[in-house]
Amino acid sequence: MATVELTFSALPAHVRTARLVATAIARRTGVAEAILDEVRLAVGEACSRAVEAHRLHCPGEPVRIELRDDAGRFEVTVTDAAPSEEPKPYVLDVDGASMPDEMAELGVAVIAGLADDVEVVPSPKGMRIRMSWPASADGIAAI
Repeated sequence: MATVELTFSALPAHVRTARLVATAIARRTGVAEAILDEVRLAVGEACSRAVEAHRLHCPGEPVRIELRDDAGRFEVTVTDAAPSEEPKPYVLDVDGASMPDEMAELGVAVIAGLADDVEVVPSPKGMRIRMSWPASADGIAAI
């Protein structure tokens, strides 16, 4: 398992860079070309949500992204440092059925529709959104 970590200041212009990096690494880990747009859009949505949360609550803190190739999966975790009111973690299925009503945030719902697997973990210290997609076991190369 290889990991790439990326941090960036809470500026909307950096979301594009995060999307490009995620797409490039996804391609390298063997994610099918047909779903690379879904990776790009989901990562962009998660990063945009984190940037907005930081701009409101902690503009000086960086947004953190972890990208990893883990046992045939490409996994992206976007973590912000903005406090969340609901400290209960939840996992979203494809139709979003397990998402609590009070957390029905449009951006998270969009991510749930784009990623193969999504976990959202809010806490008083910030929110972590983990999403993953299948990757070829014989990806082009490890990260």
